[in-house]
Amino acid sequence: MTLHDWIFSVYPENSQVNGRWGILHISVLVFCIAAIIAISFLKSKSEKSKRAVIIALSIGIFVLELSRRIINLSRGYDFEWNYFLTVILPRPWCAISCWMIMLASVLNKKSFYNLAAICAILNALVFFAYPSVGFNHKYILFENVYSIATHSLLLITAAALIILGFTKFKLPPIKEIIGLMIIYGYGFIEIFLLKIEADPLFFMPDGEVQCFLGVNYPLYLVIYVVFLIIYFSLFYILQHIADKQKKAENVEIKYFETEVVH
Repeated sequence: MTLHDWIFSVYPENSQVNGRWGILHISVLVFCIAAIIAISFLKSKSEKSKRAVIIALSIGIFVLELSRRIINLSRGYDFEWNYFLTVILPRPWCAISCWMIMLASVLNKKSFYNLAAICAILNALVFFAYPSVGFNHKYILFENVYSIATHSLLLITAAALIILGFTKFKLPPIKEIIGLMIIYGYGFIEIFLLKIEADPLFFMPDGEVQCFLGVNYPLYLVIYVVFLIIYFSLFYILQHIADKQKKAENVEIKYFETEVVH
């Protein structure tokens, strides 16, 4: 295999395999968990040091996103506006999350960190639970590296945002809800106006997730909406419980200190 074939992901015949929960899949998951544990030791570091970690991870995502676009634009196709948009714009939800993570590291706003982390974790969990790309070839070419690396960085970066205190899931999440509405608005533009992606947010009929679940479309939509409500709410419920527990612990400490003084 030549370097050209690796960069442009020219797969040999009969190279497709089912690598789900194989050695590579499990090894990547173990690496992600180890990276998240290592990042957790930075909690006591300065804000500047912690933000440097987030920026470094975001740069990693940016390099992958930029590389893929350069490669796809240099494939030698005649210029077509639709193809250009397909290459340049983030299309599926995971790609949208990549750009949200990068933008969040620049904007440095809690609400944007919140939404980026929630979306990135969802995309990463779906990918690692049942990957349809990345681990599906005998040979790991650029497209495989891109898929595996971006989803790994989404998981690690999102976890880092929460662990290092960049997120604060405070009720009511008005800005996050507005941001989610914008994401869905963008999804509809992709599907019906630009026609560059068939199902970026997995809500269209006969999509990959619906086929996997094996249910009819009306039932799938109910499951989809209920799942998203529960999933997004979970972050705010857990934050509320954690804040309440921390407040109770602080009260106990103050009470103990008062008793010792007396």
